[in-house]
Amino acid sequence: MSIEIIKLKVNYKTLEEFKKFKEYGIQELSMSEDLEANIIENDSESPFYGIYFGDKLVARMSVYQVNAKNNRYFDPPVDYLEIWKLEVLPEYQGRGYGTALVEFAKGYGMPIKTNPRIKSRSFWEKMGFQSVNYEMERDLGENPLIWYPEGVKEAKA
Repeated sequence: MSIEIIKLKVNYKTLEEFKKFKEYGIQELSMSEDLEANIIENDSESPFYGIYFGDKLVARMSVYQVNAKNNRYFDPPVDYLEIWKLEVLPEYQGRGYGTALVEFAKGYGMPIKTNPRIKSRSFWEKMGFQSVNYEMERDLGENPLIWYPEGVKEAKA
């Protein structure tokens, strides 16, 4: 079975589909406010990617690119991706959708940082993500996991 990942449009239809996900929250509410304030339809840059099963959005991921000048995790300092949300609807879990989304992000060849949600740490470790050496000032209570492409390693404090 071929899984197709698409960039999700910022529109009312997408926001309605997001309401089915458990991690529906501040990002989506902000998108909703932008839509209502500016009547934005399909033409804004979206950080969301998704997988549809038929006409139903069953998996989604939000990814942001962080500029190298803000890099506190990788050596050499390079732009990197941060995965904020990765979620698969419960009835579609275990079908490879989450794996496909992470592999899609890895395909950019950039380092990736994420903060695993409850009970997801083993998934991220299976995907090749590793813990960083915790630094109080940098990590601010987070326990990020990092994926390193060839030629990149953890930055030293």
